[in-house]
Amino acid sequence: MVGHVFPRIFRYARRYPGYAIGTLLCAVVSTLTVIVFPAVTQRIVDDVIRQGHPEKLVPLLLTGLGAFLLQDILNSLRIILNNSFEQLVIRDLRSDLYAHVQTLPMRWFDGRSTGDIMTRLVEDVTSVERMLIDGIEQGVVAVLQIVIVGGLMVWYSPLLAATAAAPIPLLAAGALVYTLTARSRYRRQRAAASALNSLLHDNLAGVRQIRTYAAEDREHRRFNEVGERLRTETLNVMQAWAYYSPAMSFLASCGVLAIAAVGAWQVLDGAMDIGVLVAFLVLARFLYEPIGRLHQLNQLFQAGIAAGERVFDVMDAEPEPLATATPATGGVSVPVEQIRGDVEYRDVSFAYDMDRSVLEGVSLHAKPGEMVALVGATGAGKSTLVNLLVRFYEFTSGEILIDGRALRSFDRDSLRRAVAVVTQESFLFNGTPRDNLLLGKPDAGEEELWNVLAAANASDFVRRLPQGLDTPIGERGVKLSVGEKQRISIARALLKNPPILVLDEATASVDNATERLIQEALDRLMTDRTSFVIAHRLSTVQHANQILVMSRGRIVERGRHEELMELDGAYARLWKVVALGTEPGLPSPDR
Repeated sequence: MVGHVFPRIFRYARRYPGYAIGTLLCAVVSTLTVIVFPAVTQRIVDDVIRQGHPEKLVPLLLTGLGAFLLQDILNSLRIILNNSFEQLVIRDLRSDLYAHVQTLPMRWFDGRSTGDIMTRLVEDVTSVERMLIDGIEQGVVAVLQIVIVGGLMVWYSPLLAATAAAPIPLLAAGALVYTLTARSRYRRQRAAASALNSLLHDNLAGVRQIRTYAAEDREHRRFNEVGERLRTETLNVMQAWAYYSPAMSFLASCGVLAIAAVGAWQVLDGAMDIGVLVAFLVLARFLYEPIGRLHQLNQLFQAGIAAGERVFDVMDAEPEPLATATPATGGVSVPVEQIRGDVEYRDVSFAYDMDRSVLEGVSLHAKPGEMVALVGATGAGKSTLVNLLVRFYEFTSGEILIDGRALRSFDRDSLRRAVAVVTQESFLFNGTPRDNLLLGKPDAGEEELWNVLAAANASDFVRRLPQGLDTPIGERGVKLSVGEKQRISIARALLKNPPILVLDEATASVDNATERLIQEALDRLMTDRTSFVIAHRLSTVQHANQILVMSRGRIVERGRHEELMELDGAYARLWKVVALGTEPGLPSPDR
């Protein structure tokens, strides 16, 4: 997996060669300055102290000061370049990941929590970037410093250089053991973090439901359980590091002691000047410090690889078919104004998997401007049928045509511009009424916005809002009532002005007065459009051109209201219940 992840991440770094070269150049030059201080130290000990040349002290000190100043200036510039570099890479990787998520089919989202996707987009992308940018930069600097210092050591004393190198095989072996065992720990830790974020997202979104059911304590316990799992997995990571890092530091310290012992013996034997030994001890610090940094980079690298696997797991997910109209995909882009809205299903079947068939052999024909009502028990397949029309899911057999053209021949954007969907639980974004309306037509003017609001019976309450169209309405439109949110959604669909309309129980869950306002708005919205209406209250669809009664994924009755009443089947039985003064959901016709 390392070979799979790292080259793909590196492609993002290649977009900014100037930042990469500048960062590495500053790192390399600042690393070269490490050779100055050991040489200055040796000269001070041998020339100034032992040979009695005090006049050389100030120039040597100024040389050391200049080396330190140059090193810190270059490090400051390197940090600026490195952070600019890494933020550009984070932005690009996160943007590409988000763009790809937008192309994934609804089936992909069905099996994943929002919190997990957010974790991958935010935390995992950052971890991947740190592995790339910091890993390359610090890794190159550390290796370069080891090479430079090792060369100086050999030049000073091959014997002491061999002594200094003695712990390196053990350090390498320790790094190998840590690397081979770290991947699974970091994977579990990332999964636990994702689970906590998922639970937190769900509980914040459902805070009203939690309080309604007085479930605060139970959800707190769930949160603590998931948090405990994250604590445990994080501790597993850190405990392994707690054993690994000090052990490597101890081996490096043993190397310094070995240098001191062998060097002292050589000084006492007259084979080495004391200044060389002092310089060598300084060099030993510069040798083992980057080796320790490589160990820390190993930890960063393992965390980044685990995060990278999660990021590219999303990037490798198969996107929706025909995302754009290109010669390669065969998708055709058709202007909305050229689509009449003639919709035909020919023996269409759909299954989420081999064991769960949802639609079987569905056929229907909606002519331009007709209203088709879908009624049936919960789970009969009504919503699935209209979801296939906008290609939220791909039908498994049969064919769907719009204006005689196969649905799959349209590119995705062209198809979805031609269809507007108003659902029972209308989703409004955290912003203002204006922001939500402009989703339907980004270039709409002020007068156009007020016209569609008036047509949707929404202009009066929007004018009463503190800032009118620019009033913040909260997450999911929480500051508006259900009926107000529904009318904003209808206005948004009017602004989109599509030839095909899908209404998924759009008048459910509101009082009678609000239903009347919504129904008036829907009547205006459906004028001259092909409409598919999933009915909750039958009084809203008795004038439909076609009423389709569905049961267990099949159409079991079809016709106009009068025809179905004469048939005296499931639809007629329901109206007998309605006559008693209530409008429940339709019972299953096969009971």
